[in-house]
Order: sequence, then C-alpha cells, then structure tokens
Amino acid sequence: MRAREEVLARIATAHRSAPPPELPYDAIERAYRTDSDRNPYQLTELLVDRLIDYRALVRRCSADDIAGTIATALSERGARTVVVPPGMDPSWLAETQTGIRADGVAAEDQLSVAELDVADGVITGCAVAIAETGTLILDGSVDQGRRVITLIPDYHLCVVQPNQIVADVPQALHRLTPSRPLTMISGPSATSDIELNRVEGVHGPRTLEVIIVGPSTGSDDRGETT
Repeated sequence: MRAREEVLARIATAHRSAPPPELPYDAIERAYRTDSDRNPYQLTELLVDRLIDYRALVRRCSADDIAGTIATALSERGARTVVVPPGMDPSWLAETQTGIRADGVAAEDQLSVAELDVADGVITGCAVAIAETGTLILDGSVDQGRRVITLIPDYHLCVVQPNQIVADVPQALHRLTPSRPLTMISGPSATSDIELNRVEGVHGPRTLEVIIVGPSTGSDDRGETT
C-alpha cells in the first residue's frame, strides 16, 4: 500500500468510528475527568508553581488582609493611578494611597482607551483559576469589568479567592458560562520573534501580579513569610 492509500484508509476508518451525524448533542459521551485527587492546599501550591513559572508575581494573604496586601503591592510598584471595575469590593481599597479610577457600567461612564493607557495598572477579581495550567479566567463580572481594562494598562493585579481554584480545564469550563466574554490569562503578555527573543507586554500587561487569598504557610516567591 502506498503512503497516500494508507492515509486515506486511516481517514476512512476514523470516519466510520465517529458518531453518526444524527446523534443528539446531549447523547455524546463525556468520559473525561471532572474531579481531582488534590486537596485545596495542593491545588493552591500547584497554581502558585505554574504562575511563577510563567513569570507572574505571587503574593499570599488571609481574607482579612486583602486591603493591606493590595496597598503594599501598589506601593512597591510605585503606581500612582489604577483602574478598578465597577463592582470592586470597596474594602479592598481601604488602605491604598494610590489614585483610583473606576470604569463604569454605562457607556458614558466607561474610561476611554487613552485614559486606560495612562493608568499605571488595573485591579480585578477572578472567575476561575486553573491550577494545572496556571491560567486565570475573567468572565466580565462586575468585580472583573470589561476585557479592555485588563489589556491596555501595563500592570494587572488579580485577586484569587480559595473557592475559585480548580484542578483542570474541564472543571473550569463547568463553572463558566460560555456566552460570557471569557479572558484567559496565563502569565504576563509575551511573544517571541523569529529568533526566539522573548518580548513582553505586546498584547496585554507586561506585569501580572496575583494575590492568592487563603491560609498558607511557608514563603512566597519573594521570600516573604506568609
């Protein structure tokens, strides 16, 4: 058998093995895993490992110290003005001295591209964080805001709650509404040219910093005790 005939034969075999076109969508078998053997602590550690591998900065804090951690992160960053979505928890911003620009819900209250471009950063919440891939997913909810506010500023500070961390992609998709504007973030925006020189900040923030909320022990990637 020649190569061409072998390839066509394999395609024909695969075609015969495929579900018939009249198979109802609800009847398609979904045998992939929808749970994980890892406990919440292990999922958090895996997420942190992946985030650091992607060159994101990571901080950890308790639920009572979110405001202080945000204030410290912005102070160390030297941020003068940051953008926040319309549904940001006001208590998260209680300790920061950084100027706050709220992006509105109505079109007339939304910041322009020029206004976003001069902001030093953006703070958002998160819909789901995938430990296995180190991916943060935003779905446009009020604590995350419009997609554009996380793409133009050079710095993105994202707060991840313990109950938002899942093991893998199937678990994440189960929690998400596919009709919402989903933004998937795996580390700072980066690309490589033809010579594989890494360039960051091309189509999104140059710096991604993540605050993981919840009990933790040990040190974070900055060497600070948490």
